[in-house]
Amino acid sequence: MVRQYRCAPDEYLLEIPAGKRDLSGEPPEETAKRELVEEVGLRAGNLHLLGEFYNSPGFCDEHSYCYLATDCVSVPDNRQGIEEEYMEVVNIDLNDVPRMIAEKYIIDAKTIVGLMLAKEHVR
Repeated sequence: MVRQYRCAPDEYLLEIPAGKRDLSGEPPEETAKRELVEEVGLRAGNLHLLGEFYNSPGFCDEHSYCYLATDCVSVPDNRQGIEEEYMEVVNIDLNDVPRMIAEKYIIDAKTIVGLMLAKEHVR
């Protein structure tokens, strides 16, 4: 996971690695692989599509793909912008996720969705 400053809520949030599909024609799974390298310095051996969802359909049409990366190997990260330059990589145990959500350590919606889907997938 990454802890990074988010200006809209004006606080640091603990989030799963994520990013925009900003390269024309890039398939979602390639975006996921690229973002994983950029943000946390991991190359996925396998990607498992866990689900898709609209982040806030009453407000916008942002659509997310959620993947679980497995069989990862460490590679040099490739941080692209000021947000990523100052982010901190944080390792957590999936068993701690429900407590971390209840105690408001994790409050980002895509992160909650992604972690709960990952817990279900590995169960």
